[in-house]
Amino acid sequence: MTRNNDNQNPPCRCSFCERTDKQVHRLIAGPTGVYICDECTELCEELLAEEYQKMYDDDEDIGDVEEVEINLLKPMEIKAFLDEYVIGQEEAKKALSVAVYNHYKRVLSGRELDVEIQKSNILMIGPTGSGKTYLAQTLAKVLNVPFAIADATTLTEAGYVGEDVENILLKIIQAADYDIARAEHGIIYIDEIDKITKKSENASITRDVSGEGVQQGLLKILEGTEASVPPQGGRKHPQQEFFHIDTTNILFICGGAFDGLDKIISRRIDKKSIGFNSEVSDKVDANIGELFRQVLPQDLVKFGIIPELVGRVPVTVSLDLLDEEALKEILVKPRNAITKQYQKLLELDGIRLTFDEEAVREIARQSIARKTGARGLRAIIENCMMDYMFELPSREDVIECRITKEAVDKTGQPELIGENNQVVRLGKKQESA
Repeated sequence: MTRNNDNQNPPCRCSFCERTDKQVHRLIAGPTGVYICDECTELCEELLAEEYQKMYDDDEDIGDVEEVEINLLKPMEIKAFLDEYVIGQEEAKKALSVAVYNHYKRVLSGRELDVEIQKSNILMIGPTGSGKTYLAQTLAKVLNVPFAIADATTLTEAGYVGEDVENILLKIIQAADYDIARAEHGIIYIDEIDKITKKSENASITRDVSGEGVQQGLLKILEGTEASVPPQGGRKHPQQEFFHIDTTNILFICGGAFDGLDKIISRRIDKKSIGFNSEVSDKVDANIGELFRQVLPQDLVKFGIIPELVGRVPVTVSLDLLDEEALKEILVKPRNAITKQYQKLLELDGIRLTFDEEAVREIARQSIARKTGARGLRAIIENCMMDYMFELPSREDVIECRITKEAVDKTGQPELIGENNQVVRLGKKQESA
C-alpha cells in the first residue's frame, strides 16, 4: 500500500481504472510496479461473490434428475425391449422390468412424495451362462443410463491386498465420462456375489478378508451413502483428492450362480414325516430354476450371505437353466444373435452364410455338454468357423457358405457354393472352364 506525495515523480495510477493516487482513497502496489485501487478491489470482490454464488447454485442443482436424461418406460415396454435381445427367462424379465421401473420412478419423483420410498436393489440367482450379466446390460441400454460391471472376487477388506469396495464406484464414474450427476443415476452390476460368502462357521485364526468383511463394506454403498472415490483407484491415502458420489439413487444388481443353494432349498422344502400314516413322496429332480424361485432369506443366510446384505437386496430374481431349445433360439432369434453377427461379417466379403437347423442344434448340444450356457456359444462357433473365415475372404469363387452339422462336430466340411450353384471345395479353387 502506498500514497505518492512526491510532486517531482509522476503520480501512481491504478492499473485497472487509470485513476491516480490522489483520486482514490488507497492504492495497493504489486511486486512489479502494478497498482490496484480500493474501489477496483471492492468491485472485484462483488464479481467474485456473484461467481461463487452461481457455482454454489450449480452444485445444488447437480443432483437434479431433470438434468439427467433417463428413458423411463413402463414395465411392459421394458420387457418388450428385453424380449428383442434375451430369449426365455420370462419370469426374470418381468420381475426385472417391475423392479427397475419402480426404482427410477422413485428417483424421478424427487422429494415430492410424503412417504420415503426405500431403494430396492436386485439379486439375480441363476446358473452360469443363463444371461444375468446380459440382462443387466440390456436394461441399462433401454434406460439410457451409465452401466458398470464389478467383480466381487477382486474386493478385499480395507488394509489388505486387493481393491477397496469404493473402487467399484470408480467404474460407474468412468462409464459416465466422469459426469458425477449421470453416474449417480446409473446401474452397477456386481458379479460373482456368491463368491464372497462367509467361510465355514468353524473358528479360524485366519482373517476372512474377501468374505464377510467385504459384505460389511458393501452395506453402506448399497443402502446409499456419500462415498469418496480415489480418481486412479487403488488404496486411499492422506492428502489425496477424491470424487464424491452419492449412491442413494444408483441401482445395484448383484448376480451369482450360487452353486449349492439349490441343495439348501431342497432340504428345506423336502420335509418328510416318519410313520405308518406318512405320505410317501416321489423323488423328483426339480428344475434348478424352479428351486431358485422358492428361495427365502434364510436360505441365503445359510449359504453365507450376511443378514444385513440380504436385507439390502430385497428383490430376488431367479433365472432358469437354458435347455437345448432355448439355446437354439438364442443362436438365431435375437436382434444381435451370434449367427447374424457372423453372417454380417462374411457379407462384407460378398459371401452369404447360412446355418442348417441340425448345425444350430449341434452347437446347442455342445454348449450343454460343456455346461457353459449361452456364454459358450460364441466359442463353439468360433472354433467351427476359424478355418473357413481364414480362407473364404480370399476366395473369389465362393458366394455362399452353408454350415452343416458335420462342420460343427468336425466330421466334415461346410458346403461351399460358387456361381451357377457349383459346389466348391475348401482349400482348392474352382478351376475355370
